[in-house]
Amino acid sequence: MQEFSTIAAGFLLRLRYARMGEELCLILSGGEREHIGAVAVAQPRPSLAAPDRTSATASVIALLGHKEDVLARDLALKVATTRNATTCVVCGIHLRHPTSAMLEEVLAASHDLVDRFLTEKQTP
Repeated sequence: MQEFSTIAAGFLLRLRYARMGEELCLILSGGEREHIGAVAVAQPRPSLAAPDRTSATASVIALLGHKEDVLARDLALKVATTRNATTCVVCGIHLRHPTSAMLEEVLAASHDLVDRFLTEKQTP
C-alpha cells in the first residue's frame, strides 16, 4: 500500500490506498490509536438529475460507539465520483476527549489527504 500522511490536532493521520483491479481501497487512520471505526463503499452511477454527470451511491457500516461513519461516507463518495470507480473507505481515528477545534482540524486534514490522493495519483 502507498500512503500520504499529515499531522492534525497534534496527531498523525495516514491515508493508505491500494488498487483492487479497477476499484480502490482507502484506509484513513490515526489519532491516539488506529482502529476500524466505519467502512463505506461507494459505487459510481449516472446522476439522477443530470445523467451526463457521475454521481455515486454509498453503503456504510459503523461499529458501535464510533463516529467515523459520515467521514467515511463523504470520502468514499468523493473518490468514487471523481475517479468513476467503486471505492471502499475504512476509517478509524481515535481522539480521546476531542475539542470542536480538534475535530474540525482532523476533518479538514482528512479531506486534504484525499484531495492530495486525487490530485497526485491518476489511477484508475
